[in-house]
Amino acid sequence: MRIYYPTPGNYEAIVDRFRKYTCRIFEKHGMTNVGYWLPTDSSQEKIIYILSYPSREARDASWKAFGSDPEWKEVVAKTEANGRIVAKVDQIFMTEAEISPKIKTTKKPGRVFELRTYSPAPGKLNDLIARFKNHTIDLFKKHGMTNIGYWLTTQPDETGQSKLVYILAHPSEAEGKKHFDEFRADPKWVKAKADSEKNGPLTSKVESVYMKPTDYSPIQ
Repeated sequence: MRIYYPTPGNYEAIVDRFRKYTCRIFEKHGMTNVGYWLPTDSSQEKIIYILSYPSREARDASWKAFGSDPEWKEVVAKTEANGRIVAKVDQIFMTEAEISPKIKTTKKPGRVFELRTYSPAPGKLNDLIARFKNHTIDLFKKHGMTNIGYWLTTQPDETGQSKLVYILAHPSEAEGKKHFDEFRADPKWVKAKADSEKNGPLTSKVESVYMKPTDYSPIQ
């Protein structure tokens, strides 16, 4: 997963460069475009996207070829004639979690997506994954949420564990929040949460970002 932050006034320029050039050149060098999203909160100017590769070695080779591609160098020269348009890039290496459904490039216009990142409490990652496998994923479906994909970060956090990263799809942001409220009040979830947290919470931090897909995102 890569997150690009624009220099002032260049948000649309970054989004447009992906549309016109970058996605195609990624594919030319063996990278798979999974999805591209923008936060629904307009104050958060960033583009969030996911690429996949057969292996970390294949990833490194693809990026090396991409960076040295004369076509890409021409694109950079043209789009950055008046200065840099990207201020900062965050990259998060992940592997697909065993609890993840098969990730499909489904297009259903009008959906919004929610990127959720869970930092497990010390020593609780396996318990957290087990709770998702045995309870959470099915309860999400029950309450109208679509499970898009689940990943584990490859870089350990301060507790020495991976973070759990996943994406849900909702009919709208308002319905997503409503469905989560219904999920949290579901007696089955209340019991599953209580049973799994007899020795303390399974997460130390939960982050959520609502997103809309770009017009060129394979997943919409």
